[in-house]
Amino acid sequence: MPDRADTISTKAVITAAEPQLFVADIKASCDFFAGKLGFAVAFTYGEPPFYAQVGRDGARINLRCVAQPVIDQALRDREQLLSASLTVATAEEIEALFREFRAAGVTFFQTLKREPWGARDFIIKDPDGNLLLFAGPAE
Repeated sequence: MPDRADTISTKAVITAAEPQLFVADIKASCDFFAGKLGFAVAFTYGEPPFYAQVGRDGARINLRCVAQPVIDQALRDREQLLSASLTVATAEEIEALFREFRAAGVTFFQTLKREPWGARDFIIKDPDGNLLLFAGPAE
């Protein structure tokens, strides 16, 4: 019988996810992600730009310009409809990230808190009202 290591998998492996946020102004969104959240602008596309990607460490977020909001803001806030979830590996990192964003003047929808399922997280609101969850382990 062949060893498991010798077996070749035919199943595709998904290596990353890139959420797409709908925004009103690509430049303003890129400025927010770079200036407030420490992301780098990977690219912008179009003349004028209508699409962009920002990244920080292993996270990538695509930005798509739309003429009007896709989701009702009151519904988004009431139901806490998240646009993206980003994670860190340790409790120390989630605390450090929260402090970094607070010092940068980021608007928090929810400040850092411990969740019943063993995570610590916070939610920020970008200039277009998109809710972004940042999470890590509680301990």
